[in-house]
Amino acid sequence: MAATINQTEWLYSGSNDIGNYGNHYNVTPHNSTLEAEVFNPVIDKVLSGLSIVTLFITMVALGCSMEITKIKAHIKKPKGVVIAVVAQFGIMPLAAFALAKIFQLGSLEAVTLLICGCCPGGNLSNIFTLALDGDMNLSIVMTTCSTILALGMMPLLLFLYCQGIESIGYNMPYTGIIIALLLTLFPCAIGIAINHWAPQYSSIVQKVSLVILLNSAVAIGIISGISIGTSIWSVLSPQIMATASLLPMIGFMLGYILSTLFRLPEACRRTVAMETGCQNIQLCSTILKVTFPIEVIGALFLFPVVYILFQIIESLILITIYRCYKRFKPAAVEKTVYMVVDGKAEEVKIP
Repeated sequence: MAATINQTEWLYSGSNDIGNYGNHYNVTPHNSTLEAEVFNPVIDKVLSGLSIVTLFITMVALGCSMEITKIKAHIKKPKGVVIAVVAQFGIMPLAAFALAKIFQLGSLEAVTLLICGCCPGGNLSNIFTLALDGDMNLSIVMTTCSTILALGMMPLLLFLYCQGIESIGYNMPYTGIIIALLLTLFPCAIGIAINHWAPQYSSIVQKVSLVILLNSAVAIGIISGISIGTSIWSVLSPQIMATASLLPMIGFMLGYILSTLFRLPEACRRTVAMETGCQNIQLCSTILKVTFPIEVIGALFLFPVVYILFQIIESLILITIYRCYKRFKPAAVEKTVYMVVDGKAEEVKIP
């Protein structure tokens, strides 16, 4: 079906039934129009299926890294988790909304950015936390809690912020978003069960999942190129690139600052920073692909790919800076002091 896609002005009839999009969307010409090629419904279904499978595998692998005992330990002392949740669902959605306004993004671009900003933490945060010598237990618990809370927080935040986006209002497909969120909890529970009752298989599941994910990513990229053709260049516009690069860095910086204000240990500060700046991009991509028809969302469902590239690049820069600092940090100078013990002066070395 040949179609001309309007990325910035779209109307939706109000139905949240993801199975009945049909003609609910009224797309009109605009200066940032996407000239769609021919959208093959078979290819569209293949992309949707691959997106769901990729998300499922990702969440099973994430669940295999979670331990119930560690989750309970952090729940008993929830200060770090609470700060991280506030940062995750407070800083990132607000930053995404502000960037959308500053760069005057169109409605669909703004919604795409908001969905990324409202997503919970993902696997990347755990990997980068390990590289930064962060608190791995806290990182995994934070990812777990944000994933569970996203079931309620993500639709709520999207509902609130979308009121400030022109021609969106109440027209977000919340049913589809909730279904995609449920797709994260079920496989995550499977992974936790594997790690709890058959821990010897956890590492195998994670390695196999990584191989499948890499192959799925390549397949999605190739099929997407066939499906959307040259319209992919719309995702590489200066405004989109600017927001994709700024949002993760804002998350890293403000997450670290917030945890510093609440005097968390240094390792926990780095952990909160990573958890705030790294979202579950697989979830974001699945939501965009499954809840929005391709003739409406167009190439924007590939925005998470651009976003995750900037997440990785900026995280690697921060890791490099940290490693250099750690390597060249001056050794603590020991000072000699004298303490009186039982009436005798004894020499004591302190850093």
